[in-house]
Amino acid sequence: MIRFVLADLRRLWAVSLVIVLLVALATALGVAVTLQERALRLGSARAADKFDLIVGAPGSETQLVLSSVFLQPAALPLMPGEVLTKLAADPRVAWAAPIGFGDNFQGFPIVGTTTALVSGTTAGFTEGRMFALEGEAVVGSGVDLPLGAEVKPMHGAAGEGGETHADSTYTVVGKVQPTGTAWDRAILVPIQAVWHIHGLGEEHEDEAHEAEEHHDEAGEEEHHHHGRIDADAPLVEDFDHDVPGLPAVLVKPKTIADAYKLRQEYRADGATRAIFPAEVLTSLYATLGDARTVLMYVAYGAQALVAAALMLIAVIHVAQRRRQIGALRAFGAPRLAVFGIVWLELLLLVAIGVGAGFGVGYGAAEFMAGLFTAQSGVRLPVEFTAADGVLAVTFLIVAALMAALPAALAYRQSPVEALRG
Repeated sequence: MIRFVLADLRRLWAVSLVIVLLVALATALGVAVTLQERALRLGSARAADKFDLIVGAPGSETQLVLSSVFLQPAALPLMPGEVLTKLAADPRVAWAAPIGFGDNFQGFPIVGTTTALVSGTTAGFTEGRMFALEGEAVVGSGVDLPLGAEVKPMHGAAGEGGETHADSTYTVVGKVQPTGTAWDRAILVPIQAVWHIHGLGEEHEDEAHEAEEHHDEAGEEEHHHHGRIDADAPLVEDFDHDVPGLPAVLVKPKTIADAYKLRQEYRADGATRAIFPAEVLTSLYATLGDARTVLMYVAYGAQALVAAALMLIAVIHVAQRRRQIGALRAFGAPRLAVFGIVWLELLLLVAIGVGAGFGVGYGAAEFMAGLFTAQSGVRLPVEFTAADGVLAVTFLIVAALMAALPAALAYRQSPVEALRG
């Protein structure tokens, strides 16, 4: 029977190819949606794992996570700098690191932070070392800059009138190992350097005061004053001095109990907002799940249309083979054998289509994940689970039931009537 089925499929290759393509495309749509949604969940959750607690100013918790964990540019409100000083001295905190945004270089975000964050969130360096001076920078694994490269920070985008800080330059001294997060595309620099570039801190306040007095005496037009970094200045990370306002502080509590206590404490005062990134991502997943549901309904609709089209093709196909089926019956083929041939042919075509659809869907999900990773730096793991195997088996069971209808038509067909037709 198998030889007959294969020979028949080769003879009717055009119809067979159409059936396989229809099934493959319908299956691929559902598989791609499922895999991509799962990859987004896993990838974003793994990216947030490195950050236990984030403290920022009251505002959008979602935006705070997107800016701090995924480095999406946004104008976050600032909280008092004394929050960092207090957290750094808290015995419940393993380390607390400020982050400063705003500048970029060749599309890569420049993030001001401390050596504690780099050491606490990465597995070390692939080459080079940690920054030790204000004018030094460490780059993520996704930043295509060699050691010794010069980085001139730009405020804003080049195509949108961005302004380059011409008097300030960082030198790349190290590249960290891949983390699979958005920080792989970041250029990490000392937070003091970011403050100085933007004219913040005690030193800037004195300079700004002198500049204001000079302005009043000379009667010149108002102008914007920029600071600059001292490329050879050593780092000071004890934060026992006045600290400028900060958009966010990333905190590593010593224990889970400490994490919850800190979260409660820095939400109660009204001046700050402490969040667990995982909690915020859960609400985002709910929105993502709603979008997935809509797309899955679209996929189910497409699969239903394909199923209807396959039934129509199968019925027409059986009708066109009446004489062949009649000849088989006339030569002594039992009804059950005819039923089995027609049923097995359709089931085999659908099985090939389902297999091809899973392959195409996986490839499409990998392609989309690659685009997302190139854009954001977050690695999305596209992988099958046991649930996908159950889905494939379900498809085949439904296909087996559907193939029984045209097979039953062939089973009921009289050989005499078929030969007459």
